[in-house]
Order: sequence, then structure tokens, then C-alpha cells
Amino acid sequence: MRTDMPASWDERGTLTAMLDYARATVRAKCEGLSEDDARRAPLPTSPLTTIAGLVSHVRWVEYSWFDVVFLGQEDRGPWTDDDPDREMRIALDAPLAELLDDYDAQSERYRQLVAETDLDDRSQKTMSTGETVTMRFILLHLIEETARHNGHIDILRELADGVTGT
Repeated sequence: MRTDMPASWDERGTLTAMLDYARATVRAKCEGLSEDDARRAPLPTSPLTTIAGLVSHVRWVEYSWFDVVFLGQEDRGPWTDDDPDREMRIALDAPLAELLDDYDAQSERYRQLVAETDLDDRSQKTMSTGETVTMRFILLHLIEETARHNGHIDILRELADGVTGT
């Protein structure tokens, strides 16, 4: 069930509930969407801005923040120097259900990571400012990022088939 109400009212419970709500909203906004509509790019200046592309993007953004920045693992994301938005391009070749299932499975792994990590723990990777970031910052950033892209998905969905309000 999609809810923004935390199981506990502490900071961790609130942050994780909001991120899970934003994640579940991605899936809800895609419910009943055709494969053609998931790949439709109605903005002439943004040919990669599709619902499927945004689903792939939020999935890979979480990977980047949790695996690469926080854990310090090697970046194995789909992007390259020549194609920095490749995570949106590869979505055009994958079924929407597969993109959503991959996002859900990855989210479950990250729920475990967050549960085992103090909110004040710092990332392994240093940012361009020379600083490391906390798990708290990463959670807040991902809530903002996913919610912002849910707005984009909402607009694209309305343009695609008229569905609103999910």
C-alpha cells in the first residue's frame, strides 16, 4: 500500500517513508500505461524525456548515490562521457514492467542499507566541494529528486493518455 505516513515518527522512519512513497508513486503513475506511451517523447527539445526514461533515471540515480557515492564502489552505471544520459536512452529498449521491477528490487536492497546505517555516516566518495555527505543528505536528496521526476512523469502521462492524479 502506498502511504506517506511513517511507521515510526523518528527521523529515519519519516525519511524512509517519504522516499518509499515517492518510489511507489513512480510505479502508480505508470499503472496501465502502454509500452508506446511509456516511450513517447512529446517535448521536441527533449527527445529522451519519456516516462520509461524517467523510470530508468530515478533507478540509476539511486544506484549512483548509494553504491558509488556512499559505498565508494566503482561506477558501473550505463552513462559514458560520450553519452551522459544513456540511462534514459537504454530505457527505450526495455519493457516498462522490467524497468519498474528492477527499480523495486534495487529499492529493497537500499532499504536494507539504510536500515543498517547511521544517518550521520558519511559517504566514501568525496564530492566536488571536497566534502563527503551523510546518509541523511542522500535520503533527502533522493526524496527531492524522485518527487520532482514524479511531477514530470505526471505531466507526460497526462499528455500520453489523459490519466491524471495517480
